[in-house]
Amino acid sequence: MEPLPITVPLATTTASLRRARREDVAAVLALLADDDLSRARGDFADAAGGVTAGHLAGFDAIDADPSQLLLVAEQDGRVVGTLQLTFIPGLSRGGAWRAQVEAVRVAADLRGQGLGAAMLGRVVEEAAQRGCSQVQLTSDARRTDARRFYERLGFAASHTGFKLVLPRP
Repeated sequence: MEPLPITVPLATTTASLRRARREDVAAVLALLADDDLSRARGDFADAAGGVTAGHLAGFDAIDADPSQLLLVAEQDGRVVGTLQLTFIPGLSRGGAWRAQVEAVRVAADLRGQGLGAAMLGRVVEEAAQRGCSQVQLTSDARRTDARRFYERLGFAASHTGFKLVLPRP
C-alpha cells in the first residue's frame, strides 16, 4: 500500500488515512458502535465502556497479519473513519485473490462529505495493485443508506449472504 498517511480531500476539510495503531482501538470501537444495529449487539466495550483485553488481542492479531489492514481516517487528531481490509487467497477464478472489506464507518458529523468514498477508493486501488480479482463486502440488509452508498460506488448486490452466530467460548 502507498505509504500512509495519505491526505483525503473532503467537501469542507481534509482527513488523513493511515494504518490503525493500538491506541486507536477505543476510537474505532466508538465508531463501530455508533448505530442502532451495532449498539443492539452490545459487544463493543466492557461494562464500564472501556477497551477489553479481547479487543486488544483482536487488534494485535490484525496488526501482525500481512493479509489484514485496519485503517483509520484522522482529522485534527480525531479518528473519524475506519475500515478493515482482508486479502483472501482462493482456488476459484484461477487462484485469484479477493479483497474483503469489513466494518466501514464514518463519524456521523462527517457523513456525506466524501470520506467513505475516498476510503473505499483507496481500498480498491490497493486491491488492484495486489492483483485481486475483486473487492467484496457485505452490508446488513437493514442498512438501506449504506446499501445505496455501496451501489453508487459501483458495488453490485450480487449474492445473498448467510451467517451463523456461534456462542462465545
